[in-house]
Amino acid sequence: MPRRRAADSATGTRRPGRAASLRRGEVDEAEATPQAALRRSTLPGGLRVVTEYLPSVRSASVGVWVGVGSRDEGATVAGAAHFLEHLLFKSTPSRTAVDIAQAMDAVGGELNAFTAKEHTCYYAHVLDSDLALAVDLVADVVLNGCCAAGDVELERDVVLEEIAMRDDDPEDALGDMFLSALFGDHPVGRPVIGTAQSVVSMTRNQLHSFHVRRYTPERMVVAVAGNVDHDEVVALVREHFGPHLVRGREPIPPRKGSGRITGRPVLMLGNREAEQAHVSLGVRTPGRGWEHRWALSVLNTALGGGLSSRLFQQVRELRGLAYSVYSTVDIFADSGALSVYAACQPERFADVMAVTSGVLESVARDGITESECRIAKGSLRGGLVLGLEDSSSRMSRLGRSELNYGRHRSIEHTLQQIDRVTVEQVNAVARRLLGQRYGAAVLGPFAAKRSLPQQLRAMVE
Repeated sequence: MPRRRAADSATGTRRPGRAASLRRGEVDEAEATPQAALRRSTLPGGLRVVTEYLPSVRSASVGVWVGVGSRDEGATVAGAAHFLEHLLFKSTPSRTAVDIAQAMDAVGGELNAFTAKEHTCYYAHVLDSDLALAVDLVADVVLNGCCAAGDVELERDVVLEEIAMRDDDPEDALGDMFLSALFGDHPVGRPVIGTAQSVVSMTRNQLHSFHVRRYTPERMVVAVAGNVDHDEVVALVREHFGPHLVRGREPIPPRKGSGRITGRPVLMLGNREAEQAHVSLGVRTPGRGWEHRWALSVLNTALGGGLSSRLFQQVRELRGLAYSVYSTVDIFADSGALSVYAACQPERFADVMAVTSGVLESVARDGITESECRIAKGSLRGGLVLGLEDSSSRMSRLGRSELNYGRHRSIEHTLQQIDRVTVEQVNAVARRLLGQRYGAAVLGPFAAKRSLPQQLRAMVE
């Protein structure tokens, strides 16, 4: 849900105090965390509060993470999680949309939200002195956002415009097509944003029911990072979430599509007149609990995750066939995808596919070298540390870790996990994954699948 990012400034300092006494039903798990700066409390109803104290910053990032995403929707309400995320910003019983926007603009902060396959996050980034306002605003939006009929109709038009915008962006449209090609009717194969048809048919009552039934304390994590005191955060959460700290009336149902994914990956083609042809192709992977997930990350980085990667060097640097070429990994609770993306002029598409298929076959057969493994591990280490130098990224790490794993590993522990990966482990993962049947999606001026390069069709058919 894009909103304008306001400039940050700095003021004030907050220092940690000692723990206030815990209320009945609350659990303080500071002793269980690997770093003194990390603390975790569980409030009545199951709401979890996780904080990280960062004394060197003058900011605070607050996120309410809800363990509900697009894969938790029924097919008839596809896009409900995303639609609701938009809608909750429209008004609350005590604030209009303008009130919400002005309150955040007045302190130079940022208030935003996003929806993913398995979670939704509402967050604010403010000065540390404005922590109380941030918790108040985010809690008000998440808990009290209204689903007024007029707001539903107004925001429906906004979401339809967003769908049209994504359809006009080849990379966005292709991403949705690719996951559909790889996962078929499985819930993770559906677009987070839904479809124009599902959004048009969605009712106010369906959205309200989704909010009431899914946004329950046991599904929520409040993650805060910055120059903050854990006990102050808990007190603020207790104040603003207090009336809602009642466990949901219904047990949390299993995730839709949980279990083994059935159906074979396919090739999907979108015939579109454009200056470039776009392709995404890839294979399924195990989910986030897989013991070899770090070897998979190293493989992805060596394959197409950096300037020295195989694909970047072979496709762009040595042959000049494309400007954009890379690989990526998407991991969900019980499944995932390792994929390659490239965009080029249509007349070069066959050459790009010939080189790309050659690289994938070579890595599947012969693996990567010790040097490539070393460089990829260094890239992952550096990217991890550099990517966690601000309170927003630290907050995001806290929220994701709590939702996905229910535990928190130190950065040092993660770096050790990367260091332990061997080239033999990476190559075993490459043999296992890259020898599978591929799924693929193509957008470009191609009238029929038979007009696509033979190398691509051979990987999918």
